[in-house]
Amino acid sequence: MTGPARRRRPWLALSAVALVVVVGLGAVIFRGDLIRYSLDPKTPFQTYRPPQAPDYAQRESWALMPTSPAAPVASEPAADVFFISPTMFDGGSDWIARFNDEKSDRLFRRVMAPNYAGPFVRLGRIFAPRYRQAGLYSLLTLREDARDARKFAYQDVARAFRYYRDHDNQGRPFIVVGVEQGGSIGARLLREEVASNPTLKARLVVAYLAETVIPAADPPLPACRRPAQTGCVAAWAGVDDGSMDRARRLLDRALIWDGQGELVNLSGPALCFNPILGAATDQPAPARLHQGAANATGLEWGARPAFLARQVSARCVSGVLHVSPPKSASLKPSGSWIERRRAPGFNLFYADLETDARARLAAMSR
Repeated sequence: MTGPARRRRPWLALSAVALVVVVGLGAVIFRGDLIRYSLDPKTPFQTYRPPQAPDYAQRESWALMPTSPAAPVASEPAADVFFISPTMFDGGSDWIARFNDEKSDRLFRRVMAPNYAGPFVRLGRIFAPRYRQAGLYSLLTLREDARDARKFAYQDVARAFRYYRDHDNQGRPFIVVGVEQGGSIGARLLREEVASNPTLKARLVVAYLAETVIPAADPPLPACRRPAQTGCVAAWAGVDDGSMDRARRLLDRALIWDGQGELVNLSGPALCFNPILGAATDQPAPARLHQGAANATGLEWGARPAFLARQVSARCVSGVLHVSPPKSASLKPSGSWIERRRAPGFNLFYADLETDARARLAAMSR
């Protein structure tokens, strides 16, 4: 090998190493953008053909429901809980999940139901409709396609609620619970199906909309300003305490339902309910008042999890709930980039919400 060729070999090797480093750094820096791109269906929603609709007269269209939904027995709780799950469908080639998607159903039973419907299982019969969820991608972009997908998902839940109202409620007091995408759907449901129906409105104990932004100036129902208040809405979206930039981004990207059923950008302050205090207030809640978080992932349905009390403090700041880091490792986000953008596999306010709902139900029963 000639002298010049021998001298070029180290430079070629160094160039190759540098290229690998640059590509690796780029993958790390733009990892979120790359994953988000992979979840984009890349098809206009207007030309997208959605999967088959559920029939809510059929038991298979419900993820959870009582054994005899239209004929409650004496051993069952005196109230009902209409539970709207967060999205468990990532997206990819489809905007909308099949209502009976097996992967989503497994995630619901293992993670979402134990952690988010679990606090209410001793207070009411649980009705959780399966619905054609908008994929996770629809929550990561402000595109019109994504808004259309979320509006489409609302239609199923509204039909499920009407079926429950007309066939199964039987005049019982009820609680509405929605998480993340389910909370957003719940906000519109309250405005269009509950607030406009005086008889139904009188039976609403409370609506909990977790990880959900709704306008403080125009909530679908009066805000829950004090414990044991009934007929009110408790909504909050949380960030790590002190994460002011993240809180601003959360509100800047928040979409809310307007009076015409359209998703529009939030203008003005958001409503913030503090689950530890049981009220929409700016008063801080110290950790000594925290009744208990729980990681119920994987527990058998209906099993009572172990509570971890005094784990977090919380305070509402400019419409966002700032929550201190929990002490237990079981209450910290984990998993892949996608898993960290779903509702987490634990509930920081499990015991607080159970106690809060019990007090409001008792107040309605008096």
